[in-house]
Amino acid sequence: MSYKKLGEYIRKVENKNKDMKILNLQGLSMSKEFRKSTSNIVGTDLSKYKIVKQGQFCCDFMSVIRVHKLPVVLNNLGEDVIISPAYVVFEVIDESLLLPEYLMLWFRRSEFDRYADFRCDSSIRGGFQWEELCEVELPIPSIEKQREIVAQYQAVANKIKVNEQICEKLEATAQTLYKQWFVDFEFPNEEGKPYKSSGGKMVWNEELEKEIPEGWEVLTIGDIFKISGGGTPKTEVEEYWKDGDILWYSPTDLTKSKSIHSYDTEKKITKEGLKNSSAKLLPKGSILMTSRATIGKVCFNEIESTTNQGFINILPHKLFSKYFIYCWIQDNLSIIHSLSTGSTFLEISKGSFNSIKFLKSVDESLYNLFDNFIKSAFEQIRNIEFQTKKLTQLQSLLLSRLARLEG
Repeated sequence: MSYKKLGEYIRKVENKNKDMKILNLQGLSMSKEFRKSTSNIVGTDLSKYKIVKQGQFCCDFMSVIRVHKLPVVLNNLGEDVIISPAYVVFEVIDESLLLPEYLMLWFRRSEFDRYADFRCDSSIRGGFQWEELCEVELPIPSIEKQREIVAQYQAVANKIKVNEQICEKLEATAQTLYKQWFVDFEFPNEEGKPYKSSGGKMVWNEELEKEIPEGWEVLTIGDIFKISGGGTPKTEVEEYWKDGDILWYSPTDLTKSKSIHSYDTEKKITKEGLKNSSAKLLPKGSILMTSRATIGKVCFNEIESTTNQGFINILPHKLFSKYFIYCWIQDNLSIIHSLSTGSTFLEISKGSFNSIKFLKSVDESLYNLFDNFIKSAFEQIRNIEFQTKKLTQLQSLLLSRLARLEG
């Protein structure tokens, strides 16, 4: 199949939000999706912002030279949105020749981002611009074939979305039980009835300024858990990185993943890198929590690993399972964020984290009982995450085949 220049099929669109009817301001993510804008728009003149209608594209050409990929999004939200005036909006000229959804698949290919990055390096203007986008060549099969390809990809994408929703519900179920037992103190008493509402004895605690079950202790995280940080071997020393086989987490590994259970990292270090840095080897089943920029993103390392300095890591504990600790972190995220400081980006220090109050039950068997209830939920999550990983690989395969289309 012959390749066609994209410029023959697309055109720029310039619609400003002049009448201020649209207030849904969106940003563009590196995963090529809309994200709710975090910009402070108080006092901002939104009439100058650009409208992206359903079926139209928007992109941020300025980011290519910095992040080495083109943030480009197809509006399939079911409503018109507005974006920064700095972004470019465009549309397909004739959808009977080129489906916007098919074009978006092409934009999702890693090969496309590598091409955009290459054109940045070779461009006289020092960036990837509209003219370079129009020069992109791609195969454009019959509209029927395009629909078939889009349908195949969407079927996989929909299954991934369903999997993510199931995982969210399972996690929410575990979190609800945690709150019921360890926040509302409605854990089962000796008769199997809710403790507090069944007349379980409560005492006032001055330190927490609330009632807690009789006999429970107020400790700190540092009193109970072993906390470890991380480090980064010198990047200029090749022997610290080349052919490394020790997993080395950066916050990006967690923020770009929707999985709680983690088996791999983008970068790995060598034994020499581990030896000559402050990175520490963390046993399997540790709880890794990002501690800067994006704070409180958590995963379980399913393989012995290390992290950079942007983490607070909780080592496995005999009494408190990783599932319990995960639920505790989620329930205390507001406290974790409130203890974070920094001018460039927020960060919570190990000392501040260690000082967080931890309420411990006098009956240690309660924690084993809790695990018996929630373990199956997290095991289901792990199995679904594994399935989702396979589906994501299938998506990548479908995208790679676009360059070898026939007919």
